[in-house]
Order: sequence, then C-alpha cells, then structure tokens
Amino acid sequence: MGPDNIVEILRHTLETALWMGAPLLIVATLVSLLINVAQVLTSLQETTVSTVPRLFAVAAAALLLLPWMTRRLILFTLQVFSDFRPFLR
Repeated sequence: MGPDNIVEILRHTLETALWMGAPLLIVATLVSLLINVAQVLTSLQETTVSTVPRLFAVAAAALLLLPWMTRRLILFTLQVFSDFRPFLR
C-alpha cells in the first residue's frame, strides 16, 4: 500500500467528516447569531438563554439530517472497503 493510497483515504475521510459536520455547525452558528442579536436588543446576557436553544437546534438538525448522514457514512464505508487489494500488499 503506497503513500498515495493512504493520502487518498485520509483526504476522503476528512472530506466526509467536513460534509457531515458542516450542516450542524451552520445551524449552530445561525442560531447563535439570532440569539446574540436578541440578547443585544433586550440587554439580557444570560448564558443559559444562549446555550439551551443552540443545543436544541443542533439536536433537532441532527435528527432531521440523520438519514442523510447515515447514507453518507454507508457510502463512505462501502467505498473504502470495496477494494482490499491495496491493503493486502
């Protein structure tokens, strides 16, 4: 198994991880932005007010995106393990 194969597998792994994590990070960022704007407008600086909705939004997004994330992981796993010849050398 040459260095090119290892680099390709690592690149594909990082790409899949980014695709899986990006939607959740985007949801958390957007919810945080909205909450921060609301906190500035109301002068309410409670940490619980900003943390709980963000956690709820990320959990809801994870549940909604779970089928897509599962399919993506299955396709990644099948692609990585579909050809064992480079690993057997």
